Amino acid sequence: MNRFLSISVALAATALVGATVAATYEPTAQGPGQHGAGGGHMGGGHMGGEHSAAHAAMLTSRDEGSAADLDGVHQLLANHDKIRRTVTRLPDGIRTVTESDDPAVAAQIKAHVASMSQRLKDGREFNIFSKTLPVLFQKRDQIASNVEMTEKGAVVTRTSRSPDVVAALQAHAGEVTELVNEGMVAMRRGMMSRMAMGQSDGAPHTGGMEMAMGMAMGMGMGMGMGRGMGMGGMHGHR
Repeated sequence: MNRFLSISVALAATALVGATVAATYEPTAQGPGQHGAGGGHMGGGHMGGEHSAAHAAMLTSRDEGSAADLDGVHQLLANHDKIRRTVTRLPDGIRTVTESDDPAVAAQIKAHVASMSQRLKDGREFNIFSKTLPVLFQKRDQIASNVEMTEKGAVVTRTSRSPDVVAALQAHAGEVTELVNEGMVAMRRGMMSRMAMGQSDGAPHTGGMEMAMGMAMGMGMGMGMGRGMGMGGMHGHR
């Protein structure tokens, strides 16, 4: 990758990150279909059409459930400070406990765990920037899973006889913990890292990456022009 392209990718990543933060924290009007899991609207606005399309374009693969899963991830990131998570490294895998005292957040945790577990079973990858998920999906038949829903979230145990899979399970658990601890900061870091590389390892949708970069640049310019015209900037909302 030459110097000019590297700079262009970095600028696109920065613009997309700005759009991501705006989409997550800008307040939106309440109305039909604008509520989180369990019927309660959780902190952070829903993504607009352009934001949603840009983020969907970042996925390594897409299907009919991608939009809902992506929205769920953003809801959890917007409420990451309401989530507690512990990870136990087992000799052959991991055991994670992810919960929240907020009923709406707890419901979203359960929905996310259920959806991701089904995706792993079906081989339908959902991945924005993780380097470990491709390994887990490719070798899903070597993973034994046990998922227990609790009142406040979920307890997940995944094990394998393959050292490579065990390492990927433990590394991915660390990625998720970073998202829980840092929210959009961790998401921004991962997205910028992937865009700086051009695409994630094994990602088949280079066209989607180009689309995301183009939309990111457009949204970044639009947001900057809007602020220059006195249309306001981002508003924190919890």
